[in-house]
Amino acid sequence: MNADSRQIEHDAAEWLARRDADDWSPADTAALDAWLSAATAHRVAFLRLEAAWNEFGRLKALGAGVPAGELPHRGRWSQAPFGLQPATAHEAELVPVRVRSRRASARRPAPRRGRAFAAALLVALVSIAALWGWQRFDHVTPAAYRTTVGSLREIALADGSAATLSSDSAIDVALSRRGRNVDLRRGEAYFDVAKDASRPFAVQAGSRRIVAVGTRFSVRRDGEDVRVVVSEGTVRLESDPGDGRSQPVTLLPAGSSAVATAGGVLVRAGSIADAERALDWRRGFVVFLDTPLAVAVAEFNRYNTRPLVIGDAGAAQLRIGGSFRWSNAEVFANLLEQAVPVRAVREADRIVLYSR
Repeated sequence: MNADSRQIEHDAAEWLARRDADDWSPADTAALDAWLSAATAHRVAFLRLEAAWNEFGRLKALGAGVPAGELPHRGRWSQAPFGLQPATAHEAELVPVRVRSRRASARRPAPRRGRAFAAALLVALVSIAALWGWQRFDHVTPAAYRTTVGSLREIALADGSAATLSSDSAIDVALSRRGRNVDLRRGEAYFDVAKDASRPFAVQAGSRRIVAVGTRFSVRRDGEDVRVVVSEGTVRLESDPGDGRSQPVTLLPAGSSAVATAGGVLVRAGSIADAERALDWRRGFVVFLDTPLAVAVAEFNRYNTRPLVIGDAGAAQLRIGGSFRWSNAEVFANLLEQAVPVRAVREADRIVLYSR
C-alpha cells in the first residue's frame, strides 16, 4: 500500500469513527458525502473498513476469540477503549484497558485528538478482525454479486481487495485462508487486489484463468472470448488444456491488454494511459478510436435498455472516435448526426441509424 492509499485508509477510518459519534450533524453528513464523491478510492476504502468492522462484530458473535461484552460500542471509544498486544507469534488478542475517570484526568482530550485515536484504533481492530477471519475459518461462504443493465457496483471484499462491476455483470466470490477465487459469470469487472503472496487472486472466465498477487486489472467476458486490461502490476493469463495439451501462459505487464479467443491469445502492449482509457467505463464513459460504428453501437448497447440499431451496411462501416457518456444513447445519436453522415430514426423502443 503506497503513501496515498494509507492516507485514504486513515481518512476513511476517521470518517467512520466520526459518523458514529454523538456529535454527528447534518453538516458532517454533507461533508462525508462530498468526500465519498470525490474519488472512487475514497468510497472503496470507506466500504472496506465498514465491512471489516461489521465482520469483526460477526466474528465476536461466533465466538472467534473475542469474549462476550468486550467489543466497544461503535462511537463509544472514550467509554470502552481497547489495548492491543500480541498473544503469540501467530495471532493477537484484545485486552480491555481500564479507563481513568474524568476526575482522575488532568485534562480532557480535544475532540479531534479523540477522533484521531478512534480512527487509528479502528484500523487496528479491523486488521485484527481480518486476521482472525482467515486463521479461524478455513472457508468463507461464497458470495454472489450482480448488476443490471445501466448500473455499476463497487464491492469491498473481505480480504481487503475491491471489485467494480460493470453494466449487466455477475461474479461469484469464494475467499478462504488458502485461496481467493472469483468466477466472472458474465460482463466485466475491475479488480484492485490486496497484496498477499501466499494466496494468489484468481479470476475464472470461461476456459481462461487470470491470476494476480497484488495489482489492478479488468476482465471482460463476451461468451467464451475474454479481454484483460492491466493498469498496475503484472497478471498471468492461463488457458484450460486443449486437445489434452497444456496451453502456454501469458504474462501481462501494466499498460498491456490481451484478447483470448478460440484462435489464441492476442497481446497488445501499451501505456498506463491506454489502459486507463479502456477502463473509462468506471467513470461513465466509453472511448472509441477510429472504431467501426457497428462495434461502437454494440458497446453502447451494453449499458442501455433502449438499443441502438444499425439500419444498413453503409452505416455499419462508418468509423468514429471520441469519448461519450454511455448513460445516454439519445445524446450519442444526436452527436453522430452532427459528426458523420448518419440519420437517426427514433422509435419508442429503439434508435435506428441509417447512412445518408
